[in-house]
Amino acid sequence: MKVYISVLKLRLSMGMQYRAAALAGVATQFFWGFISIMVFEAFYKHAAHTPPISLKELIQYIWLQQAFLVFVMMWFRDNELFDLITSGNIAYELCRPSGLYGFWYAKLLAQRLSSAFLRCFPILIVACLLPKPYNLEPPPDITAFLLFLSALLLGLLLLVAISMFLYISVFITLSPMGSLLVFGVLSEFFAGLVIPVPLMPIWLQKIAYVLPFRWTADFPFRVYSGHIPEQEAIIGILIQLAFLTVLVLLGRAALNGVLKKVVVQGG
Repeated sequence: MKVYISVLKLRLSMGMQYRAAALAGVATQFFWGFISIMVFEAFYKHAAHTPPISLKELIQYIWLQQAFLVFVMMWFRDNELFDLITSGNIAYELCRPSGLYGFWYAKLLAQRLSSAFLRCFPILIVACLLPKPYNLEPPPDITAFLLFLSALLLGLLLLVAISMFLYISVFITLSPMGSLLVFGVLSEFFAGLVIPVPLMPIWLQKIAYVLPFRWTADFPFRVYSGHIPEQEAIIGILIQLAFLTVLVLLGRAALNGVLKKVVVQGG
């Protein structure tokens, strides 16, 4: 574990240096946040029936989505790992005196954490200062806030475990674009980043509840606003832990399987 913690710390310090890129990302996320709010506001004004999630809860959802976008989007990737796999330089990684799965997991986790640290606080502060009803309000109580933090952290760990399958698949396809497209589209939609899960048709909601993606974004954001009650949130956190355990075990087994068949050409 000391090796993985050291990797995490080093990658965090490296990622914190890209402040200009983070500021550009903040501006972009504010733009998309306002666009999303205006679209949904128009939708709510002309809705024939009362939506299953209120507009105020949805606004909280959108601002949290923009603030913690790096925590929940599959498109955030490490091109260095793709190059290692496709170029054959994975041989150098196999020489490390540490497990490859844990090493890569710590690296990917640090990249997301460092990028989120630089972006989330400016977005959260400005969103809280916006006029009503477009501002980000605090959660209903301290319990909801603590449950949100737990769900958000577990969602991050779960997303990194899911993203590991993206890199593992490149050992087989030898091209990251197809895997990135499939994983990105599926995860973004069923995590509720395009349409919040409560606004989906019932048959789509059933699919979303079976897949692990909604537990990375939709679940923690709705816990924050109080749309998901505390008892249901606790059960959801246990489900997150179960998904995380299963995906990590499957990821390790899958990586070990492809490494047994990997071929590195050259002298």
